[in-house]
Amino acid sequence: MDLVFAGQLIEWRGPAPYYFVPVPDEQSADIREVAAMATYGWGMIPVDARIGGVSFATSLFPKDGGYLLPLKDAVRKALGLSAGADVAVEMTVRLGHPNG
Repeated sequence: MDLVFAGQLIEWRGPAPYYFVPVPDEQSADIREVAAMATYGWGMIPVDARIGGVSFATSLFPKDGGYLLPLKDAVRKALGLSAGADVAVEMTVRLGHPNG
């Protein structure tokens, strides 16, 4: 499943800062429809994502009925992004295979 969306980079300050792009409601609804085929547990959804010229693999975090796309520091720094930045995301949800 391929998705394209835009969002604002947010920072979550826990024991260490983490950065996420919230997946919009429409795309989150699409992901929920295939979540059972994609998740490997705890609601985590594996994806391949691309922002600008940087491609990376990660897993979406479920949050309040939607999803958050985490940005690793290596990706964020390579793109010169900080909290509040607007980003365009291309993303492919990696679906499992029914026959293993």
